[in-house]
Amino acid sequence: MGPVFDTVLRPAIVAASRSERIENASQRWPVTERVVRRFVPGESLDAAMTAVGDELDDGLAVTVDFLSEDTLDESQAEATVVAYLELLESMSSFRPASFGSLEVSLKLTALGLGLPEHGAKIAAENARRIVEAADSLGILVTVDAENHTTVDQRLTIVRSLRDDFPDTGTVLQACLRRTEDDCAEFASSGARIRLCKGAYAEPAAVAFTERRQVDDNYLRCLRTLMKGPGYPMVATHDPTMIDAATILAGEFGRTPDSWEHQMLYGIRVDEQRRLATTGARVRVYLPYGEQWYGYLVRRLAERPANLVFFLRALRG
Repeated sequence: MGPVFDTVLRPAIVAASRSERIENASQRWPVTERVVRRFVPGESLDAAMTAVGDELDDGLAVTVDFLSEDTLDESQAEATVVAYLELLESMSSFRPASFGSLEVSLKLTALGLGLPEHGAKIAAENARRIVEAADSLGILVTVDAENHTTVDQRLTIVRSLRDDFPDTGTVLQACLRRTEDDCAEFASSGARIRLCKGAYAEPAAVAFTERRQVDDNYLRCLRTLMKGPGYPMVATHDPTMIDAATILAGEFGRTPDSWEHQMLYGIRVDEQRRLATTGARVRVYLPYGEQWYGYLVRRLAERPANLVFFLRALRG
């Protein structure tokens, strides 16, 4: 399925993620709610908090993402900030067994990065408000990856945040050619780095387009992160990469509290629990909100296995 997925299915799925017509139609399909709830616990904060409690009870850590994209004006960005502040306040009511079990993930475009003229400044200020609030409550923050055009601005903002809040993490995507160098920089500075393969359709000029190339780069980047003084967050469902992470952690003498696995809510749930029983830290990426469509479709575009999980859910 690999070549067909990469050359035919993946571009079609990515195109669907940008289609307002398909999004509107999908919301009317009777099967949609059942499938969405498999991968997104709900649209409300209460639904998200119920899911957070369930994951913590099972010995897992969480990172919660309020789904908000394509911010069109400053008032929308402000509404996203308010939603995150409410989310943080709700999360602070939990008392997990270990520090670092609670985290939020946020996208800078949702905070205003794409706004004309002063988008980067607005996003940086909004992100700082969220990070300051999270820090005061003992909750971690990771700044999510987006497409390649935003990387330089995002990493500049993350560097600034880390000057005052060194636990601020970010995401690097193995599909991008630049990522090995970015991993070297952030690993040497002791950063928390989530390494993923990448969920965006990127041009060959800046990205690897073949699955084998992405996998090879993932392994190179993973080695760089594991041997550095930072905190690697291994975001993958790929059994080969999961095994490689465990081997590399042993090679570089890492203790279980010095790195973690990350997986998406609703995908490979049994594997999440199995890894946790071995003593490994496992964090579940838990999204919620009304703007679930783009998130869900990008997950399908990441790899054939995700599409298989989705199709199985359709069958119930």
